[in-house]
Amino acid sequence: MILIVTPNPALDLTYTVPALRPHTSHRVSEVAAQAGGKGVNVARVLTALGRATLTVLPLGGPTGTAVGDGLTAAGIPFAAVPVADGTRRTVAVVDPADATLLNEPGPRITGAEWTALRREVDTRLSAAGVLVLSGSLPPGMPEDAYADLVALARRHGVPTVLDADGPALTAALAAGPTVVKPNAAELRAATGLADVPAAAAGLRARGARTVVASLGPGGLYALSEEGAWQCAPPVVVTGNPTGAGDSAVAAIAAGLLGGAGWPAMLPDAVALSAATVLAPSAGRFDLAAYRRFRATATAHAAPVPATVRQT
Repeated sequence: MILIVTPNPALDLTYTVPALRPHTSHRVSEVAAQAGGKGVNVARVLTALGRATLTVLPLGGPTGTAVGDGLTAAGIPFAAVPVADGTRRTVAVVDPADATLLNEPGPRITGAEWTALRREVDTRLSAAGVLVLSGSLPPGMPEDAYADLVALARRHGVPTVLDADGPALTAALAAGPTVVKPNAAELRAATGLADVPAAAAGLRARGARTVVASLGPGGLYALSEEGAWQCAPPVVVTGNPTGAGDSAVAAIAAGLLGGAGWPAMLPDAVALSAATVLAPSAGRFDLAAYRRFRATATAHAAPVPATVRQT
């Protein structure tokens, strides 16, 4: 079972427009609403792939009820930790070229609510094969919350996949997450380095065992103690990129659970991520495209930074 922690879930609203233009009115051609947040997107993709998951998340207020109802309707198992403040909403405005996101900050989590969430995760880890920690930390949650959960997982012998940015990412590095998956901008912000391999090496030096960097249309770059690999989508895809990184995390978690190596995991993650761009909303993917992309995507050995070769 893949255990997924989503500290800041949301009710995701997607508005589709012919073209997004600032400072004017728009007619929305399609509206979609679903339970969301990065970890929920991961769970939705894994569920579609037939993988067993359990999502632990705080829920509060009417929006939290709507998120729980949406998870139940989608057949996504979850364990809710009640919180007093209301669950947030996000809005994605999608046009044929790209998507614009508006993300609320989320509920304020009290110390007692964080303790309850941590206790729930600790209880569930005994049945987990992989722990995924995904998304932003809501207000009030400790900056080192992910570091604490990574340490819990290590005590249970469970590998971790961390998808976060800013202090939530950097504070967790010393705890030794198995995989961290920043995008290029997050990697640069965490290290101050624009060169992706050098920046990835910097995160490894600070405790991450493997760094998988999302490069947008360039695919994924992975750096671990075994070496470095890069994989790009076999074709250029356009559409809604919201959730593409979450699909990559889902593929990585499934690969870790199955014991796959990076030359196999990277093409799977790239194919699933690209197929998600073709879907109308986050947490969904074009199955036929995924199979087509997976048949031709290939990981290639990439240069290993000198700082890594010397360790």
